[in-house]
Amino acid sequence: MNASDRTPADLLRSALAADPARPMVTFYDDATGERVELSVATFANWVAKTANLLQGDLAAEPGDRLALLLPAHWQSAVWLLACASVGVVADVQGDPAAADLVVSGPDSLDAARACRGERIALALRPLGGRFPQAPEGFADYAVEVPGQGDRFAPFAPVDPDAPALTVGGVGFTGAELVARSRADGAALGLGAGSRLLSGRTYDTWDGLSAGLFAPLATGGSVVLCRHLGQLGEDGLAQRVESERVTLSV
Repeated sequence: MNASDRTPADLLRSALAADPARPMVTFYDDATGERVELSVATFANWVAKTANLLQGDLAAEPGDRLALLLPAHWQSAVWLLACASVGVVADVQGDPAAADLVVSGPDSLDAARACRGERIALALRPLGGRFPQAPEGFADYAVEVPGQGDRFAPFAPVDPDAPALTVGGVGFTGAELVARSRADGAALGLGAGSRLLSGRTYDTWDGLSAGLFAPLATGGSVVLCRHLGQLGEDGLAQRVESERVTLSV
């Protein structure tokens, strides 16, 4: 990876330049049987479209706070990088009432209604499917994002020293996030081509690091597993082998 990268968006650009075809996120939901694999190029395309939605249609600006009420999911990873691309602070499981806008999954819609700004809802259905009917007071992400542009350019450069992420009450600037991700990756022994399997949730730094940022910062990829406890030991062993996992957490 590029030593000069200072924001998560920089890390993604470097990954795209290095090897766009390699896996970035392989997602499993063991409650539904869903599997989605995104290459770096496909993941970056989703991030660009989402960042265009965020900056354009939702009129989000650097420094705005977005309450991200989503579980560990490939679309959550997309939103984290989209926020970083615009300069919006992703407040993971943050208070919607204190946020400028909110992004919610289907299980947190009632709480998300406390946000007085723009509200986006994700059905979290297989293949990024939409709600049968959009929840009242929300725009359906799966309806809004496909028509967005495939390339993204921020209206203003993202400041690496500005707040970028809050999780568990702890805030990180973009530069701090990159440094912490690199350190975590090194501590885990990750490197180019590493495949990290994570069953951790996205509501702690350890979960976000293992489930996205450390693999991204070190040239690896993540096998992100939701409801991993439903898989069983034999199933887990088979997944580790089939996905060529080099480390599980």
